[in-house]
Amino acid sequence: MTAAELKSCTQAAAEAISPEALALWHAKQGNWDAAHNIAQDIHTKMGSWIHALLHVIEGDQWNADYWFAKAGKPSHGPKEIDKLWEEIAGVVLS
Repeated sequence: MTAAELKSCTQAAAEAISPEALALWHAKQGNWDAAHNIAQDIHTKMGSWIHALLHVIEGDQWNADYWFAKAGKPSHGPKEIDKLWEEIAGVVLS
């Protein structure tokens, strides 16, 4: 599955893939709470990276920066949300 396919897939299709991809799918659908709940249960650097993205989307940059640091990734701001989503999705789906 590609990032473009993930964006447009159904919830049933999204649920058949990894929790990381499902969190990204929910984020793209505007389901922040669902995405955040999933990300909180992913105790890896990838989970932290997704968690960081979600806090950027939320507008909580301080919290996002904490999660970027836990993920070992550079910080990104609100102007980079779509680019960051694409980057993370590319890694998750590879």
